[in-house]
Amino acid sequence: MTSRCPGPEETKQPHTLMLLLYTSHPNVCYFTNCKQWYNRKVCGQPTVITYECCPGYEKVVGEKGCPAALPLVNIYHTLGAVGASTTQLYTDRAELRPEIEGPGSFTFFAPSNEAWAALPTEILDALVSNVNIELLNALHYHMVNKRLTSEELKHGATFTSMYQDFNVHVHHYPTGIVTVNCARLIKPDQHATNGIVHVVDRVITAISNDVHTIIDVDDDLETLRTAIAAAGLTAMLETDGHYTVFAPTNEAFEKIPQETLNRILGDPVALRDMLNYHILRNMQCAESIVTGTPLETLQGTVLEVGCDRNAMTLNGKAIVTKTDQLGTNGVVHYINELLIPDSAKTLLELADGSNVPTATRLFVEAGLHSHLTGSEALTLIAPQDDAFKGGESMTPALKTLLSHLILKERLSSKSLYHGQELETLGGLKLRVFVYRNNLCIENMCIAAHDRVGRFGSMFTVNKLLSPPTGTVMDLLKNQDRFSVLVGALQTAGLTELLNQQGALTFFAPTNDAFNSIPTAERNRLLRNSAELSRLLKFHLSEGLLVSGGVSSHTRVTPLQGERLELGMVSDRRNYTVYVNRVPVTDADLMATNGVVHAVSRIIKPLRQEVRDKAVEKFKAELSYTKISQGLNISRSTVQSIIRKWKEYSTTANLPRHGRPPKLTDRTRRALVRNVTKCPKLLESSSVLGS
Repeated sequence: MTSRCPGPEETKQPHTLMLLLYTSHPNVCYFTNCKQWYNRKVCGQPTVITYECCPGYEKVVGEKGCPAALPLVNIYHTLGAVGASTTQLYTDRAELRPEIEGPGSFTFFAPSNEAWAALPTEILDALVSNVNIELLNALHYHMVNKRLTSEELKHGATFTSMYQDFNVHVHHYPTGIVTVNCARLIKPDQHATNGIVHVVDRVITAISNDVHTIIDVDDDLETLRTAIAAAGLTAMLETDGHYTVFAPTNEAFEKIPQETLNRILGDPVALRDMLNYHILRNMQCAESIVTGTPLETLQGTVLEVGCDRNAMTLNGKAIVTKTDQLGTNGVVHYINELLIPDSAKTLLELADGSNVPTATRLFVEAGLHSHLTGSEALTLIAPQDDAFKGGESMTPALKTLLSHLILKERLSSKSLYHGQELETLGGLKLRVFVYRNNLCIENMCIAAHDRVGRFGSMFTVNKLLSPPTGTVMDLLKNQDRFSVLVGALQTAGLTELLNQQGALTFFAPTNDAFNSIPTAERNRLLRNSAELSRLLKFHLSEGLLVSGGVSSHTRVTPLQGERLELGMVSDRRNYTVYVNRVPVTDADLMATNGVVHAVSRIIKPLRQEVRDKAVEKFKAELSYTKISQGLNISRSTVQSIIRKWKEYSTTANLPRHGRPPKLTDRTRRALVRNVTKCPKLLESSSVLGS
């Protein structure tokens, strides 16, 4: 077996098929390249699975698998059979051979041939130039004086080596990867008469320093060392544990603006949060990573630790410059960028990192910089770039509007509730609306998870605020496109309803909507207060529903009529709300007592629903006029619906208002004898139910 990453052509092989063909054959071992991981990719690279006879077994001509068992040999000879011939050679030079050929029970973590070749020349020269001491000590450190199978190598376990009782540190990860001092076991459980061999992918060295000492003695980590002392974390990094520290170098600190760095270094809470964000709760060797995995930090949030080919990544970025600097209580990985968590950031820094550049620029231009960089407990509402038209320049009106996007308290979206009022820096009170599919503040709906900074929080929203400026009636009067509607509301006696306190949703017909009605019918309608009232109440509903609260199927009950069916159609950038299939042309015109959505057509009941309701009311003996009034449709439409229903009905002798006839015995006998009428009698639920 070879352990290597595939070439371009090799990645096209049907590896899954190979696995199915061979895993059932006796004594055949399979290994994945790169890491022991049985998914299709490791660090973005396709895996190659190779098969060979397990050590100690051979093929037999004409038989599947490797059925012939060979006798076990001692550790020395096992090394030569499992790809560790260089280790075998060095045991000869260090005069270790008699020990690993003789009696005993040992575990040998044997570096592969490639592991020895990867050692820096100066280190290898130092070992082989002093074989009786340095090389022998190095080999003894790879040995434990008892037999340990891979199942016994538990996560976080330590075992005493045969070199001056120094411990070796074992980690067994959920992926199945096992490491010893962060060296990966690439061929585990190679049994021998006097022990067991685990082939590892690197030469391991004795560990004597804790994590803090590793940082303390490296001049490249001088700034980090100072910050750790200032935050009071020195003692923690000296105690027992299994820490993973992503250690920013001096260069990483120098990349941060001096003002930001000074602020964090001078704030013990922010500094501690920042440093804890670089420390994982569990030890994570580089060799254990096979794909992006969110791991919890001491700060409480997560880092995504991953890999891209041979590079370890953090939050998707290849910023790790040195890996697996192992200590007695953890491991250190060097990084060339400083990681600043949200909890150590100002509101302005949160906005800078949230892909809301237009809002960020405008807040600064509006003179709100001091509020966003200070220590006030505030909540910033930042609209996405799509909310702006583009090319906005600062005006007094825009400055006022932006002041209403800063709330005078630090909030979490999880604490918001329907009907809550939030006071802004500009003195306005904004209302909270909770829907099944969204959480909205006025017309703005929260589009991303909260970001919680050092002193404040930030909500990212999908729209720019449309602040309420008056009642629904005031809003309609102030816009010429609703002039016909305003007159109709006055005729219908609904102006008081639209001026009083409450929460209404009005799908308001524009002048174009009224002008689409034939002239004679429109003139008749606009003179008929009762009919106007029924029509307009069908466009009104209790409760305030902004467009963000509409899902693909939303139903609301109008003040007059059965129900309104709302839906939403979206493209990549925008979405349109429909009411009974009528598009809303201008949504979310906010008023103090409701919201107005402009429609350019009169909304009518959906056809199928109208037909069903008309027939139902007809069967209940309501007159055509009453059905017309109840459903907001003309009397002639009702007559047409009932006429078509009668044509398709199989019921014989329907009465004028749909009452089932009471059949006499004579009529019943006549129907039963008539082969034509009898099936109709049986099919009619009305007649059968009489």
